[in-house]
Formats: sequence, C-alpha cells, structure tokens
Amino acid sequence: MVVSNRQTIACQQAPPFVTAPVSVSLSPDPYDPNPSFFRRHADYVSAVSVAVLTVVLAVVSFPPFHTPEFAYAMLIPGVFWAYTKPRLKLFAWTMFAAQAVAWTIILGWLHHVTWGGLLLLGPFVGAWIGTWYLAAWWTMPRMVGRPTLTRLVGLVGLAGTWVLIEWSRTWLLGGFPWLPLSASQWERASILQIAAFTGGYGVSFVLVAMNLGFAAMAHSLVIEHQTGWNLRRPEFMFGLFLLMLCVSVQVQEMFNRQRYSVPLGRISFVQPYIPQEVKWDQAKAQGILDILESTTLKAGETRPDLILWPEASTPFAVRGDASAQAFADSLAARAHTPLLLGSVVIENPGAANERWYNGALLVTPGGGVQKDFYAKRQLVPFGEFVPLRPIFGWLSKFVPIGGDFERGLEAAPLVMPLKENPAVFGPLVCYEDIFPQLARGSVRSGAEVLAVLTNSAWYGEGGAAYQHAAHAVLRAVETRRPVVRCGNGGWSGWIDEFGGVRSVVTNDAGSIYFRGTRTVTVTRDKRWIGQASVYVQYGDWFVLACVGAVLLGVGALALSPPAAKKQTDSNSLSR
Repeated sequence: MVVSNRQTIACQQAPPFVTAPVSVSLSPDPYDPNPSFFRRHADYVSAVSVAVLTVVLAVVSFPPFHTPEFAYAMLIPGVFWAYTKPRLKLFAWTMFAAQAVAWTIILGWLHHVTWGGLLLLGPFVGAWIGTWYLAAWWTMPRMVGRPTLTRLVGLVGLAGTWVLIEWSRTWLLGGFPWLPLSASQWERASILQIAAFTGGYGVSFVLVAMNLGFAAMAHSLVIEHQTGWNLRRPEFMFGLFLLMLCVSVQVQEMFNRQRYSVPLGRISFVQPYIPQEVKWDQAKAQGILDILESTTLKAGETRPDLILWPEASTPFAVRGDASAQAFADSLAARAHTPLLLGSVVIENPGAANERWYNGALLVTPGGGVQKDFYAKRQLVPFGEFVPLRPIFGWLSKFVPIGGDFERGLEAAPLVMPLKENPAVFGPLVCYEDIFPQLARGSVRSGAEVLAVLTNSAWYGEGGAAYQHAAHAVLRAVETRRPVVRCGNGGWSGWIDEFGGVRSVVTNDAGSIYFRGTRTVTVTRDKRWIGQASVYVQYGDWFVLACVGAVLLGVGALALSPPAAKKQTDSNSLSR
C-alpha cells in the first residue's frame, strides 16, 4: 500500500489508538495537484448556493404561494453556512444580497405604483431582515461543542433577535411590518393560536426555533457525520416542543366550537373594482357612482344587516361634499341597510383650518351620514403625507395628493345597528391591519369586530391582496375578534376569532379579482364576547421577554467554555 508523505507524517504524529478529529473545510486542498473549479472557488460556490436557496425558500414561504411549510426551512441554508465559520465580509454580503433579491421579488407588486419605490424598498427591507444573519454568524460557531443548556440558551437568544427585528419594523422610519414570518402561516391555524398570548411574534419565534433545530441536525449529519439516534439534537427537540405547544393550544381552543357559535349578522361585501388610474378622474366620477349604486342595490336585495364598501370608495368626500353625502344618504335608504364605507372626510371645508382625513363612516337608512367617524391613524409616507415636509417638501410633486392628510388620534369604534343586536366595529383603513398595536387599540377601546376597509387596486392582481389578507388572520387570533374585510377588488371576506378563513368573496371562476357583491352570515364565539386575550391585555410583553433572551444568550455563549469533545475511532486513519 502506497501512502503520501502527508499521510505518513500524520500517522507518525498521532498517538496510538487515538483518532484525530476530522474537520470539513470548504477551502481548496493545497496538496491536490489538479483541483477542480469547485474546489478552487469553494467559498464562492458555497455563497452562490446559499444565496439561491435562501431566495427560493423565502419567496415560496409567503403568499400568494400556498406552501407555508417552506418557512420551517427558509433560514437553514444561511444558518448551516454560519456553522462553518465563513469570512464575515463574504457571508454578510451574500446574505444581504439574497434578502434584497428575495424581498424585491416578494414585494414585486409594488411596481404597479412605482418601479423606483420597489427597487428601493425591496433591498431596504431585505437588508433590514438580513441583519439577523450577522447574529447567526456570531452565534452558530459558538454553539459547537457547548453544553446542551448553553446551546438552548443560544437558540432562544437567536430566535429572540429575530423577534426584535420584526418588532422594530412596526415603528422604525414610520414602520412597514409587511409579512412578518408568522404571516407565512396564515392558512395553518394550528400554529397560530399562540398569537393570542404572544402576538404574532410568538409564531415567528417558533418558526425560527424550528429552522435552528433543523440546521443543528444538518450540522450533525454533514459535518459531524452522526447517524441514526445520534442525530437527535436538543435544539431540534426544543423547537419541536414549542411547535407541539402551539398545537396543544389549537386543540384546546378549537374543541367543540360549534356549541359556542352565535350569529352576529348578515354582512354584504361590495367590490366596485375601480381601476386606480381612473379612481380620481373627475370625468369618470359619474360612472364610479353608477357602479356603487348598482352593486349596493343588488346587495340590498339579499336583506343583509350591514353593507361594507372599501377604502375611499367614492370619488368625492362623503363628509365635506354635499352631493356625495346626498348620494350616500339616498343609497342607504334605498337599500334599506346601513353602510359602513371608506371615504375622504373634509372637516371645515373651505376654511383656513380645513383638514382632510382618510376615514370610515357609518350611513344609516334613517339618519344618513353619522356625525362620528373613524380617522386613519397610520398614514402612508409619500402617499398620504410627506415626512419632514420642510426638508422633503420638494418630493410633494411626486406624491399623488395636494397636501398632507391629518392623522387620527383615537381608535374611535363605531356602533353598527345590526338587526339582532348592535355591535361595536373597530375600523382599520388601508394597510392599518399590518400593525398589531392598532388592532389591539381598537379592541381595548371596545371593538367587538374588526372591519378592514382597503383599496388593493394600487397593486394589480399579483400577490399583494393575499399577502395583505394574511395580516388580518393574525389580528383575528391576537385579539380573538372576528375580522370582516372589504377590498376594492379583493381580498374580501371574513375571518373568525381563531384565524379560520370562513368566507372569501369570489366570482364563478374562483377569482377574488372581480366587480360584484356577496352576502355571508358572520358568527361569533360567545366564549370571547366581552373577553380580552392575553395579548390585548398586556401587549408586546413577549418582545420584552425576547430582549432578556438575547442578553442571556449572548452572555451564555460569550462566557461559557466549550464542552470537551468526545474522541471516537470511527474515522481513524489506522482503519
């Protein structure tokens, strides 16, 4: 048998009957006289492979794709790579680039509004989320060889870091918490029930923990060459425990639900499906009113308790324009049904202190437009106002409004005069349902039902409507309140207190994108009438707990010495 000089030296230096630890290197072998392309460029091959897998897994985890199971694996490529201690610069640029590409694809519907905005927002959100991988790069190598408890504390800290990044997206730079990881599971109610205690952040925490558990198993299999029962890793078992905890909450909450179901009322959803490019064209105004009239009267024929219109449904201000108000008054009377509608509201029209709001109004058959209204609390930057106008006022030429809208300061729930019993509705206008604290504020102000009135015509017929609807599912579970949702062209329907999508407004072809109306019977779970969930009572306590988890994880990994490595002779060169 012929061996190389390198092998001979290695055998001479190794103590008898002791195996030298086997390491896996992604760097080229300097003793290989003819290294392949992949060996010569192993670092970059790894980077490209991880980037491609990260992009694909991230995109297919979220709506409009119906494959939320990929969310359990979307972080694995980057985490597994972090285990191997890649160069920080290469790792950081790879993960930032992967996230930038993934989120530009996920937010691709934004090109219907502005290509420039898409190419700025997509990479920005991706880089924001991508900062988590820097924490993974620091953490994963320090997990190897550590005691079990230290590794579990490190896992909790890393999952908590993800939660803190998601939470920061609700307020940093005005806030854009679109598609937290928990939203990927909007069609899987079994894992969502924990959100009633922790908010959607708890669901994200569990998903990250499962990703870390799978990555630990992959490390055992590929790097440590473990097989069979030895693949059992505490990280995976802990993630699985959290997942089973979520399922146990689901079983408890969903048990024998039919016994507790009571009717709320029959609600009609009106989708006028007005294209955005003509929505504010005064030459098209009468045509828009004709569409609203015909669809509303058709909805009235089904004798509902309430008719919903979407955000900014009329081309004129229902409060502030006499003709628009007369139109709404007359239509509610002719349909013999109250209307809850989205509209521009002008206070003190023509006066020096004139104020514009994007709001929600109640119109009753007997009383017309009611005095109380809801004013949108979370305005869209550069869409409804210009941030720091003294500095960025020149950008107003690119903003499709003549001036800033005023921001609402209160949840301002509205009492709906339903036929059975009056019910308090908490309106959320446009994209307000992506902010958990707004829905929580509405419920704390007395809302028994959340009503989302939105205009999705801005975003075409891509994935935006489904992505947006996913947030409403989270709000329903967090607050344990039904959510009724009316969009200009879809997604419209209702969601129960447990995140179950009970009805979606579609046409005969099964599409949500159409002009028409549909009436459904909405129910409530009487166990939650007048009751507040833990999340509604205590808010983002889980975020604060994650701060502690991060500090504990960093401390444990920085101070705890690695455990002694076990020596085995399974890979002995002598064999």
